[in-house]
Parts: sequence; structure tokens; C-alpha cells
Amino acid sequence: MAAGRTYLDWNATAPLFPEAREAVLRALDTIGNPSSIHAEGRAARAIVEDARASIAALVGGETENVVFTSGATEAANALLKQGLTGCCGKNMALAMPVLVGATEHVAVLAAAGDGRRARVDSDGIMDLDGLKSQLKETGPALVALQLANNETGVIQPIRAIADIVHAEGGALVVDAVQAPGRISFEMASLGADALFLSAHKFGGPKGVGAIVFGDSRTRLASAAISGGGQERGQRGGTENIGGIAGMGAAAKAVLAKHEAVRKIGELRDGFENHLNRIAPDARIAGQHAPRLPNTSLFAIPGIAAEKALIAFDLAGVAVSSGSACSSGKVKASHVLRAMDAPDWVLAGAIRLSIGHTTTEAELEKALGVISRLVAKRPLNPISAEKSAQNSSAA
Repeated sequence: MAAGRTYLDWNATAPLFPEAREAVLRALDTIGNPSSIHAEGRAARAIVEDARASIAALVGGETENVVFTSGATEAANALLKQGLTGCCGKNMALAMPVLVGATEHVAVLAAAGDGRRARVDSDGIMDLDGLKSQLKETGPALVALQLANNETGVIQPIRAIADIVHAEGGALVVDAVQAPGRISFEMASLGADALFLSAHKFGGPKGVGAIVFGDSRTRLASAAISGGGQERGQRGGTENIGGIAGMGAAAKAVLAKHEAVRKIGELRDGFENHLNRIAPDARIAGQHAPRLPNTSLFAIPGIAAEKALIAFDLAGVAVSSGSACSSGKVKASHVLRAMDAPDWVLAGAIRLSIGHTTTEAELEKALGVISRLVAKRPLNPISAEKSAQNSSAA
């Protein structure tokens, strides 16, 4: 990172763990193909399998149920387009409609295509009664939901959702991308039939991810990529052993830093307390719901996201206006729209996300930027909500 810069955009990508960097470099010096049977090939295979075991340990799954991919986007596409077989006693590749949450990551929404959307409340929590009603209408469905939202940090009641989905004979795919290093979770407690991860969200390299199936029977109904039968026939192509090694090392590092989560939560809560003092009229998305301890998505009346992002960047602070997958653009968040956020929140939402190396001084630097923005905004800014209330009263 450039000298003097403060990085507060961990949900977009987390800084690479030193252990992951070292693992990548060691793997790149390994010349063997993991599919070869000679000593060099076996050495490469050992790297892949060690990483596979580390990913299984990260999510409380079984090593044989981990399939490496190029990232979460590929994983989501494979799971929603190929479908699953072996769970719920049926092949679901074509038999089941797809249902995804309205606040899902854009990669999941795109992979789902015309699949139906499940509603959320104003805090971004899944409407469980609404989900039950939708499943009564559709019958068994392949349901895809985030464990934790990438923009708001809101955590879904996945176990309760899994029970609802399974009661109707369906299957549940969980986007667990934002969870490692921020909350503890295990496959068994979630009740997911499959989940997927992305290495660069928890300190591994970019361009590698994984699918973890809930049991040894559940698999993709057809290979994500046809080829030489790698990844137990689920994804063809020579394995990216550098990326895979880095992902495995990051998984080990995350588990070792479990105690850092409490400190991260205290820093985030302290930031929000100061934010409310600087701007009592600020809105924090999902504030009344369980959230990741590292995430704060907020808006302040009278301050547009475009203006705020420029101010933060000029001050040497990296934040975001929401999902990094709309990089280069500042546009209204579909997540906030699904939560029925007012227009001023849609226009002004800024996401700050932190990690285990974040310091109180760095958050104070961000608060300084906010203080200057608040000082320069129009006097007595009135939110769209207040304007509507005044109009109604008149």
C-alpha cells in the first residue's frame, strides 16, 4: 500500500496475509503437474491437498467435499446453472426452480437469471414467512442466500432458512464469501447443501475460490468445466496450485486470528458511535439486525456518495460506495433498494469495512474526513423522509 494511505475497504478485498504470499511463491517454484504420478507431480498434488484440508477446516467441512474454482463468481455460476445432485434424494439440475434473495451479490443475481427473488425487511433480513409462501407456490427450489451481505454486513438466519427450504424438499446454497475471519460458522450448523468462498476476501490471492458441499453425496449435476477430470470430475483443468496454496495458507491464518474478531467489532462500534455524534441524522444500514463486526454502511443527509468518495480518496482513505463489483461507477445499491431505503440514503451510502490490522488512528482519520464533509454541507439538511412527513402534515 502507498505510504500514508489508509485502507478501509476489506469487504472488497482483504490485504494478502504474509503467510499466503510465501505459500504462493513456494508453490510457483514447484514444477510438477498435480495429475502426474512422478515425484514432482506428487509434490504438487500434496500442495493442493494440504490446502483442501485447510479450507475444509475453515468451514467445518470434510476435505473430500472441497472443490477449487477460479473464485466465487465461477462457484455461483456452477452451483446455480449446473444444479446439484445427491441431496434431497433427487437430481436438481433441471427439476427445481431457482430462488435467490433480493439483496444477494450481483454475481449470484446474474447466475440466477430469471430466478425468483425472495424479499427482505427494512434491515435486510429475509422475510421468512414470505419465503415459506414462495416455496409453497414454487415447490422444491434451489435457494441461494448470503450468510452475510457484502454491502451492509447483515447476517441472515441461515439455519432457520435451511429448515424451511428442506421442509419443502429443496436445497440451499450459501454465499459465505464475507464470513471467514469475521464470524465463526460451520457447515453442519448452517444446514447448507453447499457453500462457496473467495480467497481474496480473507487474505488469500485473487482468482481462486472453492465450493464446499455439505456431504459426500452432494455434487454438481454436471462438471463446472469439462476437461481431464480434475477436482474429482467437478472442474476440469490443471489446478492453479499457486492460488490454491495461498488460499489454504490464508485459511490457516484466519483460524489463528479468531480472537481478533472481538477487537474488530469494538473498533467498528466505536466508529459508529463517533459518527452518530458528528452527524446525529446519519443512517446506518441494517443497524438493528445482526451484522458482521467489521462493516458499516452509512449515509448522511446532504452528502452525496460521489463527493464523499473523492474527499476520502484525496485524504488518503480507501472506502467504497457499496459493492466493489461496480467499480468506477457510483450508482444506487440494489441492496438498499430491496431494503426500501429512502432516496437520500441511496444517493449517499458509503461503506467502510475493516480488518485485523485496522487501528483506531485510521478510523479517526476517516472520521476527520466525515467531520469536514458535515461542516461543509448545507445548513439543516432535510432528508427525503422528513420532507415527505412535512408535506403530509401540510
